[in-house]
Amino acid sequence: QAIDDDCNQTGQLLAAILDWPQGTFASRVRLEDGAVRVEREVDGGLETLRLRLPAVLTADLRLNEPRYATLPNIM
Repeated sequence: QAIDDDCNQTGQLLAAILDWPQGTFASRVRLEDGAVRVEREVDGGLETLRLRLPAVLTADLRLNEPRYATLPNIM
């Protein structure tokens, strides 16, 4: 949970301050030689970005499958 009121400002501001490339709302991330390929959902479908490293990435909720605690583990 972001402290920027869920406005996606923190990652973008950090990338601007560091002068690094940014990939926001990443739903798939693949590392390549000296780069990262970021897939993100946009209104028209999917967009793929190839960013040189280092880079700032922000995650979409579809990036990982959440693990839910079982009732015995909660107790």
